[in-house]
Amino acid sequence: MTLAALQDVERDAVMSTYARNPVEFVRGEGTRLWDDEGHEYLDFLAGISVAQLGHCPPEVVKAVREQAGRLMHVGNLFYTEPGMRLAQRLSESSLGGKVFLCNSGAEAIECALKLARRHRPGGDFVVLEGGFHGRTMGALSATPQEAKQAPFAPLVPGFTAAPRGGPLPVSERTAAVLIEPIQGEGGIHPVDDAFLQAARETCDEFGALLIFDEIQCGMGRTGALWAWQRAAVRPDVMTAGKGLGGGLPVGACVTSPGYADVLQPGDHGSTFAGGPVVAAAANAVLEVVDDENFLTEVERKGERLASALLALGLEVRGAGLMLAFACEDGPELARRLLLDQRLVTNATGPDTVRLLPPLTVSDGEIDEAVRRIGAALSVAA
Repeated sequence: MTLAALQDVERDAVMSTYARNPVEFVRGEGTRLWDDEGHEYLDFLAGISVAQLGHCPPEVVKAVREQAGRLMHVGNLFYTEPGMRLAQRLSESSLGGKVFLCNSGAEAIECALKLARRHRPGGDFVVLEGGFHGRTMGALSATPQEAKQAPFAPLVPGFTAAPRGGPLPVSERTAAVLIEPIQGEGGIHPVDDAFLQAARETCDEFGALLIFDEIQCGMGRTGALWAWQRAAVRPDVMTAGKGLGGGLPVGACVTSPGYADVLQPGDHGSTFAGGPVVAAAANAVLEVVDDENFLTEVERKGERLASALLALGLEVRGAGLMLAFACEDGPELARRLLLDQRLVTNATGPDTVRLLPPLTVSDGEIDEAVRRIGAALSVAA
């Protein structure tokens, strides 16, 4: 089916919720993608921080094929080894409590919000301006962006937005403070370590939970397995998703030991959560990413990319391989990079281009991406 035919199908049969680029990708390998006409692209978006090990990594493909040939689904009324092993590994690699597996980052946020309300019935939530936590009604209510919220009002009540870096309006009524250690969809804005520490102390003072949204910034993206480990500020609850499945849909809500049993049987559930195929994929991804040498390389490669962008005269934000640079017209530059330079990126707002390459990207691919960015900028000038 041609691209034009796909666009006809979309017009007639697909809800108009996405502004797609006029490219059909048909194959991927590592940091490379190919379109339906055989053109090769360098992928510096990774499905928005999903293809953590690149496209079709052999170890993940092998795990998925083997598991799909044995057992694909039975539901959560029974045990399967891959899901139990994934929960154990997530707990041991992070907060040490218990894990709720689900199908996406937004669902992980919903679990965290319910857990906080179970901990403090009727309690309110504090979130940060510029934050993004998902598009389900609870997660959207925690996302203080007028353009995203307004069409769906009234939302879930009890959410207050505070400035990033300003005082947090926490009280005895606060169930939780929800923070992305690095705001992703908001434009790659790291939250200051001192602010995270102040949030920790404030939550401790009032008995509120501190929840970190690690859906985009976790799974090695910053050069640490979890972004909170870089700041040495430990949350009570964290959420994961995106890169955890290496391309398959999975999410997780992880607690510290003190909050492991807040949710009780019947409080929450999900038909497909922790299914054996996606759990096998996630275990294969963790086997690679949860390694000190691998993470050291992510940090080094992030420094190489940031330094090269700075050498172009760009203002760079972020950590590890979660970077962005400021520009005058982000959407137009991202489109030019895709169509003219065959470099896959995206714009987060009018003045930012975001870079989220697979963590397995090579030095040569980093250098080539920077050359393509420089070429696109020279055309714009």
